[in-house]
Amino acid sequence: MNILTGTLLIDGSQGEGGGQILRTGLALSALLERPVKFYNIRANRKNPGLRPQHLTSVKALTEITGAKTEGAHQGSPELFFSPEAIKGGSYRFDVQTAGATSLVVAAILPALLFAPERSEVTICGGTHVPFSPPFHYLADIFLPMLGRMGSRVDINLRRWGWYPKGRGRIDLTIEPCRGLDRFCHDKRGDLRGLELLIGLARLPSHIADRQANHVAERMARAGLALMTRIETVPSLDPGSFVFVKAVFDRTTAGFSALGRKGKPAETVAEEAVGDFFDFLGSNGSVDRYLSDQLLPYMALAGGLSCFRTEVFSSHLLTNIAIIEQFLPVCFKLDRSKGEVRVTGAGIRQG
Repeated sequence: MNILTGTLLIDGSQGEGGGQILRTGLALSALLERPVKFYNIRANRKNPGLRPQHLTSVKALTEITGAKTEGAHQGSPELFFSPEAIKGGSYRFDVQTAGATSLVVAAILPALLFAPERSEVTICGGTHVPFSPPFHYLADIFLPMLGRMGSRVDINLRRWGWYPKGRGRIDLTIEPCRGLDRFCHDKRGDLRGLELLIGLARLPSHIADRQANHVAERMARAGLALMTRIETVPSLDPGSFVFVKAVFDRTTAGFSALGRKGKPAETVAEEAVGDFFDFLGSNGSVDRYLSDQLLPYMALAGGLSCFRTEVFSSHLLTNIAIIEQFLPVCFKLDRSKGEVRVTGAGIRQG
């Protein structure tokens, strides 16, 4: 499946400069069987180099592809990764901190989608933690939208994991696909439904009630109906989670917020509902988080893919730069419309 040859050098401090560079680079390296060397990994961050959650992705893809690595240790500013063929099967990966399970999924999913056989994967770590997509975003937004491109991935939440202990668990079943279909959704259509999920662990129930009331009042003022579900869940750590799911004619979007000590319940709720109203007032066909996550799959698919995003974030622009280093594609950005277009490389299994 290798399109280009030779070891690719990637500066980990470019653009957004975070772990996304590593995850996207590793995912495409594994899929295309192309060696890659990262340097200046997270050089401008408070704790530069590889962190435990990044190492879990490295170790996972090393196991999946039989890769040879150099520099795969905590704090390392450089990493060499040389993969062999992808193998499906049964895997278990443990971040051993509250590092995000969703970010491990981001690293391994492209490769396992193109594995020759089905994969069953368990990942332990944080399921609802800062600076990463929560489990419910993967399950309700990202994976269903990716499914429109021909993927078949089933995901289940076995145990919630919050900061700082984590110890959550998710299970995935990933069916192999021959190739991905294009994703072209530049209009979202009318709003058809709104759902609110509030998750609460080891905290007083009035917190969830206040969050639910705040979201309901904001929606009512805009004349919008809302379905609400509150879940009280067992966990090693206290946690509060607000998730707004918006279903449109052609797309689905998600907006979430996490509580923390000293942060009023209403403030948590407003973060999620405020993001929803920002999106509703934009021309975006997909939310800013989904736009970033879909990019590698659009580049791998066959045909012209497109969407409109509410903002050209640094994450989106950096992800595009990394993808274009691996694949013979060229993303076209129309800032006046918020539009992203790309004719994918049409990668096929085998």
